[in-house]
Amino acid sequence: MAIGKKTGGGSRKGVPNKATRDVRAAIASFAEDNADKLQEWLDAIGKDNPAKAAELYVRVLEYHIPKLGRTEIEGEIGVRGRLIIDG
Repeated sequence: MAIGKKTGGGSRKGVPNKATRDVRAAIASFAEDNADKLQEWLDAIGKDNPAKAAELYVRVLEYHIPKLGRTEIEGEIGVRGRLIIDG
């Protein structure tokens, strides 16, 4: 076998293994089964500590709406005239 040459077998790149797939499915099932209880839990926490309830709510949202990755751009830009970046 040549060094660095794959002889076959294994799964395609980006395909999770069976254990990862099963764990993700179990977590998704747990989340779905308890979604209706989430509001009750947040209400109970929010009575004594509204800031903590808000923090937990935002943390839960990250699983539904992922954070955007940070992007850095390096280099020079040649521009004639004005460059306006609104953001």
